[in-house]
Amino acid sequence: MNKRTAMRVGQKQVAIERSDADDPDAFNHCFAELNGIRMHYIDEGQGPLVILLHGFPYLWYMWRRQIGALVEAGHRVVVPDQRGFGQTDRPDAIEAYDMSQAVGDMVGLMATLGETSAVIIGHDLGAWVAQAAAMLRPDLFRGLVMLNTPVPPRGKIKPTVALQAMAKGRVYHHLYFQQLDKPDRELACDPRKTLRSVFYSISGSAVGAERWRLFVEPGEPILNAFTEPKGEFPSWLSARALDYYVAEYSRTGFSGALNYYRCRDRNWEITAFLDGAVVRQPSLFIGGAADPSLEPVEIRGLYDQLDTYLPGLQNKVLLPGVGHSAAEESPEQVNELLLTYLEQF
Repeated sequence: MNKRTAMRVGQKQVAIERSDADDPDAFNHCFAELNGIRMHYIDEGQGPLVILLHGFPYLWYMWRRQIGALVEAGHRVVVPDQRGFGQTDRPDAIEAYDMSQAVGDMVGLMATLGETSAVIIGHDLGAWVAQAAAMLRPDLFRGLVMLNTPVPPRGKIKPTVALQAMAKGRVYHHLYFQQLDKPDRELACDPRKTLRSVFYSISGSAVGAERWRLFVEPGEPILNAFTEPKGEFPSWLSARALDYYVAEYSRTGFSGALNYYRCRDRNWEITAFLDGAVVRQPSLFIGGAADPSLEPVEIRGLYDQLDTYLPGLQNKVLLPGVGHSAAEESPEQVNELLLTYLEQF
């Protein structure tokens, strides 16, 4: 923890302690006008480009423990708030969050950076965007890493229909988020309780009945699926880090993020041309062995069959005791796996 890392602030090099990684002001914050929105992103280091995409309900900030390690290894590391999140614009229209726009943002960001090649790494929702970017623009994205979420191929059935079949009369969270306004209000009613409950229940720290229930009963509020920890949060998420997440979501609400889920069927409808397509670039999957999201047999099957639709898959790992927030719960292990993978580029 005492190792010092060179971090770029504007054009100036400064050294920060790794223990300062929870300070959002320790990073180089940038903004760019691209694809019709104003995007906020972190830009650190020099060398081959690596783009890190967060999931939900996270922000660029979830990668704070990876940025320094990748910069130190000789990479330029760019970490955006995706549209709808944090300090990036939040368009009103639901269709503004479909995959064509999300991938377009990454293409526009690379053009802004003056870069023509990148490895793209995504967690959760960010894994969906990263996978689509690698599939749609293999000329730009030469490598793919997915954390915690094994993204499936397009499939023959509309997503909401397939999810309803999987839920067997219950309500999967992707289906719950199809509702307008209701989940937005529920999550935003008490952002601190929401985030403490979600981050804890999906992690490897939660046990037994504390763990996230992926399905709720019809009419049951989504927050019933999560358990708020008693007392202090586990040490892998500091009070300062939680405060940053709470402040941002208190300011923005959750609607922009939820709109990605409301585009599940739209994404399927506009990508018929990708039926049967696979990602052939070198790829890596990092997950958590204690991740509740992998418990349904249908989703665990996606992990088991990753190599069939990622022909370039080089490794897939489930970290013991780690849940759905691998980059925050076990940053050292995630960093080691990422750095080993990135050595080839």
